[in-house]
Amino acid sequence: MENKAYGTLPEAVQFSGMSRSALYEALKRGDLSARKAGRRTLISFADLQAYLAALPEYRAGA
Repeated sequence: MENKAYGTLPEAVQFSGMSRSALYEALKRGDLSARKAGRRTLISFADLQAYLAALPEYRAGA
């Protein structure tokens, strides 16, 4: 995302490939944090990358 530190939820969806609902669930669980700027929810791309890297690795047949 063009070297931005934070992005809106639609940008985070595009960046991560996850659904909007999945990102809201991660926020609700506290796995991911966000900031509010007025009505906009902003997610740190660094935090999003760390969250994605911490997800379990896919193992075929497991």
